[in-house]
Amino acid sequence: MAQTAEPDLDLKLEPEVLAEQISEEETVSAATRKLRMLRSLVCGNKYEKAARQRGATCIAGVDEVGRGSLFGPVVAAAVILPPDTRIRGLRDSKQLLREDRERLAKVVERKALALAIAEVDAETIDRVNIYQATRIAMASAVGRLPLAPDHLLIDAMRLDLECTQTSIIYGDSLSISIAAASVIAKVYRDGRMRELDLEYPQYGLASHKGYSTPQHLAALDKHGPSPLHRKSFSPVAQTTLPWDNLLPVEDETCPSASFA
Repeated sequence: MAQTAEPDLDLKLEPEVLAEQISEEETVSAATRKLRMLRSLVCGNKYEKAARQRGATCIAGVDEVGRGSLFGPVVAAAVILPPDTRIRGLRDSKQLLREDRERLAKVVERKALALAIAEVDAETIDRVNIYQATRIAMASAVGRLPLAPDHLLIDAMRLDLECTQTSIIYGDSLSISIAAASVIAKVYRDGRMRELDLEYPQYGLASHKGYSTPQHLAALDKHGPSPLHRKSFSPVAQTTLPWDNLLPVEDETCPSASFA
Protein backbone atom coordinates (compact mmCIF):
# COMPACT_ATOMS: atom_id res chain seq x y z
CA MET A 1 0.00 0.00 0.00
CA ALA A 2 1.39 3.39 -0.96
CA GLN A 3 2.23 5.73 1.90
CA THR A 4 0.93 9.29 2.09
CA ALA A 5 3.65 11.82 1.39
CA GLU A 6 4.72 14.00 4.30
CA PRO A 7 3.72 17.68 4.03
CA ASP A 8 6.53 19.83 2.67
CA LEU A 9 7.09 22.29 5.50
CA ASP A 10 9.23 25.33 4.71
CA LEU A 11 11.16 26.18 7.86
CA LYS A 12 11.96 29.65 6.49
CA LEU A 13 8.33 30.71 6.78
CA GLU A 14 7.19 33.28 9.29
CA PRO A 15 6.12 31.89 12.71
CA GLU A 16 2.44 32.70 12.15
CA VAL A 17 2.49 30.49 9.05
CA LEU A 18 4.50 27.73 10.70
CA ALA A 19 2.14 27.72 13.67
CA GLU A 20 -0.67 26.70 11.31
CA GLN A 21 1.40 23.95 9.75
CA ILE A 22 2.77 22.06 12.74
CA SER A 23 -0.37 21.18 14.72
CA GLU A 24 -2.10 18.17 13.13
CA GLU A 25 -1.49 16.37 9.84
CA GLU A 26 -4.87 17.40 8.39
CA THR A 27 -4.27 21.01 9.40
CA VAL A 28 -0.77 20.85 7.95
CA SER A 29 -2.14 19.67 4.63
CA ALA A 30 -4.76 22.43 4.57
CA ALA A 31 -2.18 25.09 5.50
CA THR A 32 0.20 23.83 2.83
CA ARG A 33 -2.52 23.99 0.18
CA LYS A 34 -3.45 27.50 1.30
CA LEU A 35 0.18 28.59 1.15
CA ARG A 36 0.55 27.27 -2.39
CA MET A 37 -2.65 29.04 -3.42
CA LEU A 38 -1.46 32.35 -1.93
CA ARG A 39 1.87 32.07 -3.71
CA SER A 40 0.01 31.68 -7.02
CA LEU A 41 -1.86 34.98 -6.63
CA VAL A 42 -0.63 38.07 -8.48
CA CYS A 43 -0.21 41.27 -6.51
CA GLY A 44 -0.89 44.29 -8.71
CA ASN A 45 -2.90 47.47 -9.35
CA LYS A 46 -6.20 45.89 -10.44
CA TYR A 47 -8.24 47.12 -7.47
CA GLU A 48 -6.56 50.51 -7.41
CA LYS A 49 -7.44 51.04 -11.08
CA ALA A 50 -11.03 49.95 -10.48
CA ALA A 51 -11.38 52.46 -7.65
CA ARG A 52 -9.99 55.25 -9.82
CA GLN A 53 -12.42 54.39 -12.61
CA ARG A 54 -15.19 54.99 -10.05
CA GLY A 55 -13.80 58.43 -9.28
CA ALA A 56 -11.35 57.85 -6.41
CA THR A 57 -8.18 59.94 -6.48
CA CYS A 58 -6.49 59.15 -3.15
CA ILE A 59 -6.53 55.43 -2.35
CA ALA A 60 -5.18 53.92 0.86
CA GLY A 61 -4.35 50.27 1.40
CA VAL A 62 -4.95 49.06 4.95
CA ASP A 63 -3.78 45.87 6.65
CA GLU A 64 -2.94 44.46 10.09
CA VAL A 65 -0.42 42.08 11.61
CA GLY A 66 -0.40 40.26 14.92
CA ARG A 67 -4.03 39.30 15.01
CA GLY A 68 -3.25 35.66 15.88
CA SER A 69 -0.37 36.40 18.25
CA LEU A 70 -0.63 35.54 21.95
CA PHE A 71 1.47 38.51 23.01
CA GLY A 72 1.56 42.24 22.55
CA PRO A 73 -0.30 44.61 20.29
CA VAL A 74 -2.12 44.15 17.04
CA VAL A 75 -0.63 46.62 14.55
CA ALA A 76 -2.22 48.21 11.49
CA ALA A 77 -0.77 50.35 8.72
CA ALA A 78 -2.33 52.51 6.02
CA VAL A 79 -0.38 53.41 2.87
CA ILE A 80 -1.19 55.72 -0.03
CA LEU A 81 0.87 55.02 -3.15
CA PRO A 82 1.06 57.12 -6.33
CA PRO A 83 -1.07 55.88 -9.26
CA ASP A 84 0.31 52.90 -11.18
CA THR A 85 3.10 52.26 -8.68
CA ARG A 86 5.04 49.04 -9.27
CA ILE A 87 7.31 47.49 -6.67
CA ARG A 88 8.98 44.28 -7.80
CA GLY A 89 8.56 41.43 -5.32
CA LEU A 90 6.00 43.16 -3.10
CA ARG A 91 3.38 40.77 -1.71
CA ASP A 92 1.83 39.59 1.56
CA SER A 93 4.47 40.24 4.22
CA LYS A 94 4.15 36.74 5.72
CA GLN A 95 5.32 35.21 2.44
CA LEU A 96 8.55 37.20 2.45
CA LEU A 97 11.89 36.56 4.11
CA ARG A 98 12.88 39.13 6.71
CA GLU A 99 15.62 40.70 4.59
CA ASP A 100 13.27 41.06 1.60
CA ARG A 101 10.50 42.45 3.77
CA GLU A 102 12.76 45.07 5.34
CA ARG A 103 14.18 46.06 1.96
CA LEU A 104 10.68 46.40 0.49
CA ALA A 105 9.51 48.43 3.50
CA LYS A 106 12.20 51.00 2.70
CA VAL A 107 11.05 51.08 -0.92
CA VAL A 108 7.44 51.63 0.19
CA GLU A 109 8.49 54.39 2.58
CA ARG A 110 10.38 56.11 -0.24
CA LYS A 111 7.59 55.83 -2.82
CA ALA A 112 4.51 56.38 -0.64
CA LEU A 113 2.62 59.65 -0.73
CA ALA A 114 1.61 58.99 2.87
CA LEU A 115 1.69 56.22 5.44
CA ALA A 116 0.71 55.74 9.06
CA ILE A 117 0.92 53.03 11.73
CA ALA A 118 -1.30 52.38 14.75
CA GLU A 119 -1.32 49.71 17.43
CA VAL A 120 -3.82 48.46 20.01
CA ASP A 121 -2.38 46.92 23.16
CA ALA A 122 -3.09 43.54 24.74
CA GLU A 123 -5.19 45.01 27.54
CA THR A 124 -7.59 46.56 25.02
CA ILE A 125 -7.63 43.35 22.97
CA ASP A 126 -8.72 41.45 26.09
CA ARG A 127 -11.40 44.05 26.84
CA VAL A 128 -13.03 44.44 23.40
CA ASN A 129 -11.91 41.19 21.61
CA ILE A 130 -9.34 40.85 18.83
CA TYR A 131 -11.75 41.51 15.96
CA GLN A 132 -12.83 44.89 17.34
CA ALA A 133 -9.25 45.74 18.36
CA THR A 134 -8.13 45.07 14.79
CA ARG A 135 -10.81 47.39 13.43
CA ILE A 136 -9.79 50.08 15.94
CA ALA A 137 -6.14 49.80 14.90
CA MET A 138 -7.03 50.00 11.20
CA ALA A 139 -9.33 53.00 11.63
CA SER A 140 -6.70 54.74 13.76
CA ALA A 141 -4.02 54.17 11.10
CA VAL A 142 -6.31 55.69 8.44
CA GLY A 143 -7.04 58.64 10.73
CA ARG A 144 -3.33 59.32 11.20
CA LEU A 145 -2.61 59.64 7.47
CA PRO A 146 -1.41 63.15 6.60
CA LEU A 147 -3.50 62.90 3.40
CA ALA A 148 -7.22 62.14 3.62
CA PRO A 149 -8.03 59.13 1.40
CA ASP A 150 -11.27 59.00 -0.57
CA HIS A 151 -11.21 55.21 -0.95
CA LEU A 152 -9.89 52.37 1.20
CA LEU A 153 -8.69 48.96 0.05
CA ILE A 154 -8.82 46.68 3.10
CA ASP A 155 -7.77 43.10 3.65
CA ALA A 156 -11.05 41.24 4.37
CA MET A 157 -12.48 43.89 6.69
CA ARG A 158 -14.83 46.87 6.71
CA LEU A 159 -14.38 49.90 8.95
CA ASP A 160 -16.81 52.34 10.53
CA LEU A 161 -15.52 55.20 8.42
CA GLU A 162 -17.42 57.39 5.96
CA CYS A 163 -14.80 56.84 3.25
CA THR A 164 -15.82 54.41 0.49
CA GLN A 165 -14.20 51.00 0.89
CA THR A 166 -13.42 47.78 -0.93
CA SER A 167 -12.93 44.70 1.25
CA ILE A 168 -10.75 42.13 -0.51
CA ILE A 169 -10.27 38.55 0.65
CA TYR A 170 -6.52 37.78 0.47
CA GLY A 171 -6.11 41.45 -0.31
CA ASP A 172 -2.49 41.50 0.85
CA SER A 173 -1.72 39.02 -1.94
CA LEU A 174 -3.76 40.85 -4.61
CA SER A 175 -3.49 44.61 -4.04
CA ILE A 176 -0.17 46.45 -4.08
CA SER A 177 -1.53 49.06 -1.66
CA ILE A 178 -2.64 46.46 0.88
CA ALA A 179 0.61 44.52 0.44
CA ALA A 180 2.52 47.74 1.13
CA ALA A 181 0.53 48.25 4.34
CA SER A 182 1.13 44.62 5.30
CA VAL A 183 4.91 44.99 4.92
CA ILE A 184 5.04 48.30 6.81
CA ALA A 185 2.95 46.93 9.68
CA LYS A 186 4.92 43.70 9.98
CA VAL A 187 8.35 45.32 9.91
CA TYR A 188 7.17 47.71 12.63
CA ARG A 189 5.62 44.99 14.80
CA ASP A 190 8.57 42.62 14.41
CA GLY A 191 10.83 45.43 15.58
CA ARG A 192 8.60 45.97 18.61
CA MET A 193 8.78 42.26 19.42
CA ARG A 194 12.57 42.33 19.30
CA GLU A 195 12.54 45.31 21.68
CA LEU A 196 10.13 43.56 24.05
CA ASP A 197 12.27 40.43 23.91
CA LEU A 198 14.86 42.38 25.90
CA GLU A 199 12.26 42.99 28.63
CA TYR A 200 10.84 39.45 28.58
CA PRO A 201 13.73 37.25 27.38
CA GLN A 202 12.24 34.06 28.85
CA TYR A 203 9.64 33.80 26.06
CA GLY A 204 11.81 33.95 22.92
CA LEU A 205 9.75 36.75 21.38
CA ALA A 206 12.47 37.76 18.93
CA SER A 207 12.13 34.44 17.12
CA HIS A 208 8.38 33.71 17.14
CA LYS A 209 6.98 37.26 17.54
CA GLY A 210 4.44 36.07 20.11
CA TYR A 211 2.73 33.39 18.01
CA SER A 212 1.77 30.00 19.41
CA THR A 213 4.86 28.05 18.41
CA PRO A 214 5.99 25.06 20.53
CA GLN A 215 8.81 27.21 21.95
CA HIS A 216 6.39 29.91 23.07
CA LEU A 217 3.86 27.47 24.52
CA ALA A 218 6.61 25.72 26.48
CA ALA A 219 7.77 29.07 27.87
CA LEU A 220 4.22 29.96 28.85
CA ASP A 221 3.86 26.63 30.63
CA LYS A 222 7.13 27.19 32.49
CA HIS A 223 6.93 30.90 33.33
CA GLY A 224 3.25 31.75 33.05
CA PRO A 225 2.07 34.78 31.04
CA SER A 226 3.61 38.24 31.24
CA PRO A 227 1.56 41.43 31.70
CA LEU A 228 1.64 41.88 27.90
CA HIS A 229 0.19 38.47 27.03
CA ARG A 230 -3.40 38.37 25.74
CA LYS A 231 -5.14 36.69 28.64
CA SER A 232 -8.40 36.21 26.75
CA PHE A 233 -6.63 33.89 24.28
CA SER A 234 -7.07 30.23 25.19
CA PRO A 235 -3.39 29.12 25.28
CA VAL A 236 -2.64 32.00 27.66
CA ALA A 237 -5.79 31.61 29.76
CA GLN A 238 -4.94 27.95 30.35
CA THR A 239 -1.62 28.81 32.02
CA THR A 240 -1.22 29.83 35.66
CA LEU A 241 -0.97 33.56 36.22
CA PRO A 242 2.17 34.33 38.26
CA TRP A 243 0.42 37.15 40.14
CA ASP A 244 -2.68 35.11 41.17
CA ASN A 245 -1.55 34.92 44.78
CA LEU A 246 -1.52 38.72 44.95
CA LEU A 247 -5.22 39.06 44.07
CA PRO A 248 -8.05 39.27 46.60
CA VAL A 249 -9.98 36.03 46.97
CA GLU A 250 -13.04 37.38 45.20
CA ASP A 251 -10.93 38.24 42.14
CA GLU A 252 -9.25 34.88 41.72
CA THR A 253 -12.01 33.54 39.50
CA CYS A 254 -12.57 35.58 36.39
CA PRO A 255 -16.30 35.72 35.47
CA SER A 256 -17.19 34.60 31.99
CA ALA A 257 -17.77 37.37 29.48
CA SER A 258 -19.40 37.45 26.08
CA PHE A 259 -18.43 39.86 23.38
CA ALA A 260 -20.60 41.16 20.60
